[in-house]
Amino acid sequence: MTDAKRQILVTSALPYANGPIHIGHLVEYIQTDIWVRFQKMQGHECYYVCADDAHGTPIMLRAQKEGITPEALIAKTSEEHQTDFKDFAVAFDNYHSTHSDENRDLARSIYKTLEKQGHINKHTIKQAYDPEKEMFLPDRFIRGECPKCGAKDQYGDSCEVCGATYSPTDLKNPVSAVSGATPIEKESEHYFFKLGDFNDMLHEWTRGGHLQAEVTNKLDEWFEAGLQEWDISRDAPYFGFEIPNAPDKYFYVWLDAPMGYLASFKHLCEKSHIDFEAWTKSGSNTEMIHFIGKDIIYFHALFWPAILQGSGYRTPTSIYAHGFLTVDGQKMSKSRGTFITARTYLEHLNPEYLRYYFAAKLGSGVDDIDLNLDDFLLRVNSDLVGKVVNIASRCAGFIKKRFNGALADAIHNQELFDTLTNANSIIADAYEQREYAKAMREIMLLADKANQYIDEQQPWVIAKQEATDSELQAICTMGINCFRLLIIYLKPVLPIMAEKAEAFLNIDALQWQDAKAPLLNHTINPFKPLMTRVEQEHIDAMVEASKDDLSSTETASELTGHLKDNPIADEITIDDFMKVDLRVAKIVKAEHVEGADKLLQLTLDLGGQTRNVFAGIKSAYNPEDLEGKLTVMVANLAPRKMRFGLSEGMVLAAGAGGKDVFVLSPDDGAEPGMRVK
Repeated sequence: MTDAKRQILVTSALPYANGPIHIGHLVEYIQTDIWVRFQKMQGHECYYVCADDAHGTPIMLRAQKEGITPEALIAKTSEEHQTDFKDFAVAFDNYHSTHSDENRDLARSIYKTLEKQGHINKHTIKQAYDPEKEMFLPDRFIRGECPKCGAKDQYGDSCEVCGATYSPTDLKNPVSAVSGATPIEKESEHYFFKLGDFNDMLHEWTRGGHLQAEVTNKLDEWFEAGLQEWDISRDAPYFGFEIPNAPDKYFYVWLDAPMGYLASFKHLCEKSHIDFEAWTKSGSNTEMIHFIGKDIIYFHALFWPAILQGSGYRTPTSIYAHGFLTVDGQKMSKSRGTFITARTYLEHLNPEYLRYYFAAKLGSGVDDIDLNLDDFLLRVNSDLVGKVVNIASRCAGFIKKRFNGALADAIHNQELFDTLTNANSIIADAYEQREYAKAMREIMLLADKANQYIDEQQPWVIAKQEATDSELQAICTMGINCFRLLIIYLKPVLPIMAEKAEAFLNIDALQWQDAKAPLLNHTINPFKPLMTRVEQEHIDAMVEASKDDLSSTETASELTGHLKDNPIADEITIDDFMKVDLRVAKIVKAEHVEGADKLLQLTLDLGGQTRNVFAGIKSAYNPEDLEGKLTVMVANLAPRKMRFGLSEGMVLAAGAGGKDVFVLSPDDGAEPGMRVK
């Protein structure tokens, strides 16, 4: 770790202002808050800002449904969000709204600069229009039958049964999800951001160490397909900011939402006399770090850096994506009571239980994490109550009763103390790299050593012996110092318990460098319980309450956090999954694809049928090494038109990306066309 003071602006993705915060959202905010708290303990100048994402069609429709103005809806939601975050000890330096004067000014200023630089285009397009509501319909507000497979009740842009993508105008028997009316086609002039103008810049930036490797690999697909113009406008009626000199045209929510990061920071700068320009303009020596979910990578890692570059602002230093949360191994479910809001959790359980459990699961990658409720109970009780708090409770009573709260003037076991202090850099590096699970493992190993020391010294036995006061005081002082070091290391994760521990130890707020020296010749206060055990009955009550909490008729899009009008697909059934037809295929021919960095063109024999498939495996395989081999493909995937031709299926592969991509191969004896079960 460097001792140089850093200037760091940190953000989390903006929660959408049409629904409550739930524990899936909290993965991100807790992950970010831990990192920020660690940086501040290091003495760096670090600001953590966020805001409610307050624009878009869902906000407008929700407000209409509730009979209130959009402004009233977002104000009410913001208050609820901020209360939830505060109660989970997520400490923003500023929390704002995208529907703010600062964001309006930034959006207009950035747009005018992009327009002046020639990065804005205008086209007339055809869109679905609801004649009853007199509004253009976003793709996700149109439902109908898939034009490829005929599946009913599909969204206007993609089919969740066969995976086909299409235009809303191709949907069969379409209806408006807003009114139930049959949409009509209507022309409208839209404004587009010319993302392709930044192809070379983005190609270099995405490979410049600003992203996780797996994210960079995923973004290659966009470059191979060619960066297209991005529609940044929406027609009235729409809740958002009107585009300058374009009556009844509004900025698309995904244009002004990331600008909300800068707007929230600007609001903080004005209150706290911070130089906004010095932190945010191109060439700044500060850092700008975004924590986001993997579902919104494209907006943040392509559109956002291009907009910043084109308007004279600094591009992000790093963008850290994380995976989703499952509960007991499955997607959060209302019927099972595992779609748990932040508020419902808080009504039954200590927020720091969840902060610790998430920390014990989180690494630096984009893998999903699972909240296993049985493991949750056992791990919190074992690690926090049984190990960490136990150290203080075993020693504090003797210090208070026998020595009036006074600690000894020397360390009893220098080797053990050195072991705990020498772990400082390992734990600090794990926090810095967002390897929280590694940090928690290291801390709990130290807690085991401290408890082993107390078990061996047996202060409860020594306390009964005569003429042993100095030894008892020394042993218990050692235990208290072990506890103090563990609290320093855990403070980014458990700030509430750390504050209680600081009151017990009678000390100022702990900083990271405080681990270098022991606490001696000092008087501590009486010990009070710092954390109680997780009880199964409280978990059961939370699950039961969640079933009631979310049994309303709210749609998935109304409960979505960051996704606005593009929510995660609904759950599929086992019957849906069984429709996937996996077949053995022989690779007859494999060729490079001109102009593609990642694709190989494969000619596959399915046992009498020949298929052409483009596969993103060029980084791992030479074409000549594949010819004649057997593989597994999805045979009933609808053909997909790509820039290089028609791809008629999908070859299955696994791995982390890059050279670690492994095409799935069937067992010896398999024949082309054979079904894989």
